[in-house]
Amino acid sequence: MIVVAGEALIDLVPQVVVPGDAVPGDGDDRPGRARSAAGPLPALAPRLGGGPYNTAVALGRLGSPVAFCSRVSRDPFGEALLDGLRSAGVDVSPVQRGDEPTTLAVASIGADGSAGYSFYMEGTADRLFAVPDTLPAATRAVSFGTCSLILEPGATAYEELMRSASSQGVFTALDPNIRAGLIADADSYRARFKSWLPSTTLLKLSEEDAQWLGGTPQEWLASGPAAVVVTRGGEGLTAFTRGGGVYSVPGERVDVVDTIGAGDTVNAALLHGLSQQNALSATGVAGLEGDGWARLLRFSAHAAAITCSREGAEPPFASELGAL
Repeated sequence: MIVVAGEALIDLVPQVVVPGDAVPGDGDDRPGRARSAAGPLPALAPRLGGGPYNTAVALGRLGSPVAFCSRVSRDPFGEALLDGLRSAGVDVSPVQRGDEPTTLAVASIGADGSAGYSFYMEGTADRLFAVPDTLPAATRAVSFGTCSLILEPGATAYEELMRSASSQGVFTALDPNIRAGLIADADSYRARFKSWLPSTTLLKLSEEDAQWLGGTPQEWLASGPAAVVVTRGGEGLTAFTRGGGVYSVPGERVDVVDTIGAGDTVNAALLHGLSQQNALSATGVAGLEGDGWARLLRFSAHAAAITCSREGAEPPFASELGAL
């Protein structure tokens, strides 16, 4: 069982305007078509999301036994989030519930398909996560990341869960997935990030995250992780191991709709692939050979490419990927 711990939220995603469609300002005043003094406002569609949530859904679609550990609202958005997990085969028994609203993230899509976010999360349910008494039976790995490790008081609870799981010999994966606009004190966050590394088995982060954090894979490896995987967008992925190995694969070329959920899909593919190779442990990662890393990274790049070819966070199913 792989447990994914962290936030679930609703992404509000701008809708693509199909050529030939009427747009606000051209005389079209249908409901839902907004206009402003600065120009037309895009229609926003709600999508189930959150980095950890997407990772859990992706793992479920790949066929890995997976559970989600979070705090989810009882509002209609929260019910939809739980339904999305269940439909992907994710165990939701560890999910805590609250009457507070669901966090909203408004996405903006760049010309290259890259996504930026504005968050609305004051007083939302996922911020009040509490450390569970136990993890599900047969838990082999726990994955952490994104907003849940930034916003208090939940961040401290997730951090405590990470340290507790690591101390019990459970494989831990960390994707910081930096959201700089939510981090009030960058230096304090960077110091806190370094404090997590002794409790981290696998660190995965984007090239942009690595630059923001200001460290190198070699420095991070010296602090604890068995491996560090750096994603480089369309250029591919590189894995660095504590034994000095460096393994790279190119990205897959695809017509990018947007990049929402691509990094989360990589998280899931890495964890699923390590499990498939009986390497979901520090010793297993250390013993993975070059061919094993190449297959794992190619599998992850392929999965991410499929996600990028779709609108919103829609990770692939196992049937779309084939064998590792």
